[in-house]
Amino acid sequence: MTDRTDPLSRLLSEKGVLLADGATGTSLFAMGLEAGEAPELWNEAQPDKIVKLHQDFVDAGADIILTNSFGGTRHRLKLHQAEGRVQELNRLAAEIARSVADKAGRPVIVAGSVGPTGELLVPLGALTYEDAVAAFAEQIEGLMAGGADLAWIETMSSPEEIRAAAEAATKVGLPFVYTGSFDTAGKTMMGLHPKDIHGVARDIGAGPVAVGANCGVGASDILSSLLDMTEADPQATIVVKGNCGIPEFRGSEIHYSGTPPLMADYARLARDAGAKIIGGCCGTSCDHLAAMRQALDSHQPGPRPTLDTIVERIGPLRNKTAGETPTGAPRERRRRST
Repeated sequence: MTDRTDPLSRLLSEKGVLLADGATGTSLFAMGLEAGEAPELWNEAQPDKIVKLHQDFVDAGADIILTNSFGGTRHRLKLHQAEGRVQELNRLAAEIARSVADKAGRPVIVAGSVGPTGELLVPLGALTYEDAVAAFAEQIEGLMAGGADLAWIETMSSPEEIRAAAEAATKVGLPFVYTGSFDTAGKTMMGLHPKDIHGVARDIGAGPVAVGANCGVGASDILSSLLDMTEADPQATIVVKGNCGIPEFRGSEIHYSGTPPLMADYARLARDAGAKIIGGCCGTSCDHLAAMRQALDSHQPGPRPTLDTIVERIGPLRNKTAGETPTGAPRERRRRST
């Protein structure tokens, strides 16, 4: 991942560490998005609110903003009778983010968010690999037309689906990043171990600009995944975009336990553990992100944290670590448990 000329790699070479944005869904729900409503439709119906989403994160210090297009494939949009509008809605998503980035007065990367299709690939489901590539290409073409700097393939469980999206990005002509969601006993739902994230699409096109993890369970758990990823390839450009603490139901609403100081400490630990792109996922507001920006700007690098250090500072793990088996001892987990 060296000597690359894409905008993200150039900004990384200048700054060393980049701050990615926070939660799209949580922020839009706070603005009035209803459960079951497609956020992507707001690119047309409520563009001012999408502008505010991006502007708030840029004002908080984000170097990277993700387009409002996570569910922008035909498979997701068909749930809202919008499968014929893939390119249009994704183009609008990228245009809105681009307009905010271009007015920032400093370099801000527009990352075209590409989430999973929601379908299972053959042989577990009916979606063929070729159809998945075509669906992702259709989405990424729209993102590229709107001015996205790269495809940001995120919250993935299936290595095959990551490969399909990476192949689509390469066909369209955009560099790509991909992240998995390690939410099932420290692995993805389809069994991908964090240490194996590097090789999933290394052979496609020029390979990924960066790889990593997002979403998952809680901030401590994603830092555990980060330790596995950086240990497997210390030179890799690794992304972590963790949830803001732990989700908690209060009646019918989900709240996240993370405070701005906790997310600031998460950012420091992520930096010491080797992440080069650090952001927030579910529950992460612009206030959390501003605290993370300040923490990264003022941080004096420390030793690589152990899992014990992470648990002591951020809180207990909510899940098993990826290296833990029913009969095996947890990796570096001695004093506290969930």
